[in-house]
Amino acid sequence: MSTGTSTGGTRDTPSGGTRAGTYAPAPGGAPLLRMIGAQTAFETKLLLRNGEQLLLTVIIPSLLLALFSTVDVVGTGTDKAVDFLAPGVLALAVMSTAFTGQAIATGFERRYGVLKRLAVSPLPRWALMTAKTLSVLVTEVLQIVLLTVIAFALGWSPQGNPLAVLPLLVLGTAAFSGLGLLMAGTLRAEATLAAANLVFLLLLVGGGVIVPLDKFPDAARSVLGLLPISALSDGLREILQHGASMPWGDLGILAVWAALGLGAAGALFRWE
Repeated sequence: MSTGTSTGGTRDTPSGGTRAGTYAPAPGGAPLLRMIGAQTAFETKLLLRNGEQLLLTVIIPSLLLALFSTVDVVGTGTDKAVDFLAPGVLALAVMSTAFTGQAIATGFERRYGVLKRLAVSPLPRWALMTAKTLSVLVTEVLQIVLLTVIAFALGWSPQGNPLAVLPLLVLGTAAFSGLGLLMAGTLRAEATLAAANLVFLLLLVGGGVIVPLDKFPDAARSVLGLLPISALSDGLREILQHGASMPWGDLGILAVWAALGLGAAGALFRWE
């Protein structure tokens, strides 16, 4: 009597013959969307479990917002300092995640051969970068929710249409993500770590986040205003503080930085 077991790629039939065996699970990669989703979840968990990343993405922006909103030491020129600081700190949160955090994490993944191994997996390289970008967006949503709650607790009174900030946040994320990947894919991991943190500190001071750009000399202000962090913080401030419909100039600056950063990263990124 046949047992119906499969041996050597064949399966017994009730009549005593054999047919080609079936195997489960079937060989091959999972569907592309499922792979991207799984990689996105994995990247997000790694980021949220990293103490240094949490310091950059959550603790520093939250402390800056709380400290400078209660003690107006930079002279924002507004009745409530939080109305000026909240949009700038939201821009800082985008930069800390999309640029600083991503550059450092990707740089060390490249150094330790993680990217090299992922590049030969069934997940295409572009899909890996897509998963990293989606992970950044998920983290930014969590940041924005937390910082908004803190800002409201400090008396923030936002103006304008909140949906109008979405194009600014998306283009800002694209711009900083491109620059972060460019740095991670061209410099050594140690150099990326130092450079990313240095740029973070410089743009924190000179990017209009906590210090208004009109505090700087005219010549410096015209240059600083072209930086992506300045365009993002100024654009968010135009909407959320002054009630503007859409700051097209700032949006254009971010679009240029996004195109340049992503284009350069795509052309120059080295996986090993």
